[in-house]
Amino acid sequence: MLSTSARLLRLVSLLAVRPAWTCGELSERMAVTERTVRRDVARLRELGYAVESDPGPWGGYRLRPGTRTPPLILDDEEALAVAVGLREAALSGALGGDQAALSALLKLRQVLPRRVADRLGDMDAAFVHTPRTEEPQVPPGTLLELATACRRSERARLSYRDWEGRATVRDVDPYRLVHTGRRWYFVARDVERGQWRTFRADRVQRLQSTGRPVEIADPPDPALLVARSVATGPYPLRATVRVPLPLDRALRLVPPTVGTHHPDGPDATLIDIGGPDPEGLATYLLGLGTPLRVLTPDSVRKALTDRARELFEANGEGED
Repeated sequence: MLSTSARLLRLVSLLAVRPAWTCGELSERMAVTERTVRRDVARLRELGYAVESDPGPWGGYRLRPGTRTPPLILDDEEALAVAVGLREAALSGALGGDQAALSALLKLRQVLPRRVADRLGDMDAAFVHTPRTEEPQVPPGTLLELATACRRSERARLSYRDWEGRATVRDVDPYRLVHTGRRWYFVARDVERGQWRTFRADRVQRLQSTGRPVEIADPPDPALLVARSVATGPYPLRATVRVPLPLDRALRLVPPTVGTHHPDGPDATLIDIGGPDPEGLATYLLGLGTPLRVLTPDSVRKALTDRARELFEANGEGED
C-alpha cells in the first residue's frame, strides 16, 4: 500500500501526462478506491495544484494549463531528457535566450539524483558538438562552472589564456555569460584593474571561487560590452568606411560584433571594421552588396578597387 505522499506524487505524474483522466481510470491505475482519488485530488488543490474537474460519469480530472507551476515530478529518464535538452538549447542558442536555459539547467542539476547526474556527466564526456563555424568548442562543464559563478555573486580566481597564448591568473567578480551566436563570453570585473572585461569562455582554464561575497554596483550592459570588445578586437588592420544608410539599417548590415558604428548625419553611417589584411577586408566589404566609400586606409581602398576591377573584367569577357 502506497503512503499518502507517494500516492500524491503518483497522481501528479499521471495528471501531467494526459489531458484528462476519469475518476475510474485514476482509481484503476493507482489501485485505490474512487473515494481515495477524490480525497487525493482535494489534497493536491490545497497544495496549490490547479486540478479541474468535470461532473458526470464521463467527467474527469485535469491540470489547468497556464497557471503557476507547482513542484514538477520527473522520473529518472524524464529528468535526464530535460537536462540534455536544456544543455543543447544553451549550447546552440536555439531558444535565443540561452541565459534562461543555463539557469534552468543549473537548478535541475542541483536536485538530480546522483545516478542521473552521473549519467549526464558520462554523456557530456561522450558527446561531440559540431560547431556551426570554425570556432573552438566550450565543454558543457565549463559553461556550467561559469554560470554558477555568476549566480553565486562571489569573487573568483580566473586562470585564463589570452589571444597570444599567454597564461594569466587574476581575481574577478563574475557577472554574466553572453552568447554572440558564434562564441561564449564571460563578463566579469577585473579586481586589480578595476575594469569590466570580457573573456572568451573557450580560453578559460579554471575558475575557482574565493568564497568572498561581492555586491555588483553599476554593472554594464553585458551584451553591449561584448559587442564592442569583439568589434574592436586585436586585428592587425582597421578600416573606416562610410555607407549611405541610417544607423539602424547600418547595424543590420554590419552587426555590432563586427564593427563600431557612428552616425554621419541622418542618412549615413561611419563604420570601423577590423580585419587580417587589406585583401580580406576588401572581400568582406564587397560581400556587403551596398554602395560604400573607404575613408581609411589607402591600402584597403586600393585592394577594394583592384578586386572590383578584376570582377568587372572577368565578367566583361566576350561582350561587345
